[in-house]
Amino acid sequence: MGQDNHSGAIPPERQEPSVPGSGPDDAGTSGTRDPEQAPPPWGQSPLPQPPSDARPGQWGVPYPAPQPPQNPWGGQNPWSQEPAAPQADRQHGAPQQWGAPQQWGAPLQQGGWSPPPKPGVIPLRPLRLGELLDGAFQACRRNAAATFGTALLIQAVVALLTFFFARDLFSPAVMGGDMDAAEAAVDSSLTAATLLGIVSAVGVLLLQGILVVPVARSILNLKTGFAQTWKLCRTRLLPLAGLGLLLTAMIIVGFVVFGFLLILIVDTLGAAGIPLVIVGVLALVAVYAWLAVKLALAPAALVLEPAGVFRSLGRSWQLTGRNFWRAFGILALTTVLVTVVSSIITTPVALILGFLGAFGSGGDGGAGTAVALVALNLAITTFFSAVGYAFQAGVTSLLYVDLRMRREGFDITLMKEQELSGQDDGLVPGRRNPGIPG
Repeated sequence: MGQDNHSGAIPPERQEPSVPGSGPDDAGTSGTRDPEQAPPPWGQSPLPQPPSDARPGQWGVPYPAPQPPQNPWGGQNPWSQEPAAPQADRQHGAPQQWGAPQQWGAPLQQGGWSPPPKPGVIPLRPLRLGELLDGAFQACRRNAAATFGTALLIQAVVALLTFFFARDLFSPAVMGGDMDAAEAAVDSSLTAATLLGIVSAVGVLLLQGILVVPVARSILNLKTGFAQTWKLCRTRLLPLAGLGLLLTAMIIVGFVVFGFLLILIVDTLGAAGIPLVIVGVLALVAVYAWLAVKLALAPAALVLEPAGVFRSLGRSWQLTGRNFWRAFGILALTTVLVTVVSSIITTPVALILGFLGAFGSGGDGGAGTAVALVALNLAITTFFSAVGYAFQAGVTSLLYVDLRMRREGFDITLMKEQELSGQDDGLVPGRRNPGIPG
């Protein structure tokens, strides 16, 4: 029996695992063994194999994977994990997976939203206040020669006329203290001031009508030069001047009639008519502001559509019909901004020049010094007034375009005209250009 103990077989639980590839059964297997045939780890017994007749759920036999039912009506299986793509995606190629994020640059799915185009300074849709003000500034900046140059030219003409008519106030007799000469100079200056007021009003309307061309072209990202601006507006200059004279005459007649009414009230009622006079003055201011807003878009309509003098007044009245308070707010805000900025710059300059004129030459600078200081002050005021008027004209032009987009779908016309922007160098948006229906 001792021999049996030394030469007998070692029990299975005491056998050491053999090294792969070292036994006779591993010859020619390159040192590999099937993992399923590897012996269990130490201290564990091999799992029993289920019998051949075992059913699912017994002896660890798994249930078979469920098969999706067939669609009895045909078509795609409703249990499929990849639902059918929308018809719009099938037409564009590979189907869009449900829930997958839309890639940049990929075509939008059916019913998607895309922002309106913005070829130039504003998007082709109804504008907000910030977009309108920024668009006017960008239009003036991109076409500086056409906008600021034209405004500076018109204001320079008004400034030269002002200086010419006011020259009598700086004559040696007036500067020397001659009262008769001073009275005559004041009378002539008052007459000249009335004429200058008319010339200035006509000049502002000319500026608003001329600058609507470069501003409107900048909507389609078209640059406009100084000479090209005047070329595109040359047939509308006389109607613009006629519109300016008509509006100026209406203002003068209105003030004269109102003045006679006030005099009649004071003569009839005496001191009791003063409250009525105050109410009348406030009513006059309100009526003037109302008419100024209602007719503010006439120069733009006269140049862009183009329309006649009376037709342009009617178009302005029509466009502001349901948008009066919005137009009033935008125009009033623009006027306040321009006035405040201009005053911040020109008021200190006027004070400094006045101080130099009074004390720069020992209190007696003479007529030559006074004329030079007045000319310098007038030049500075003219420059900044031209910048302000150009910006105001840009805002008014974009307000005209905005109201047309809100009422008439003018943005669709601008999209059509954008296709011709590279073919016609003299394209003016809004006019009846060749190739644009309507």
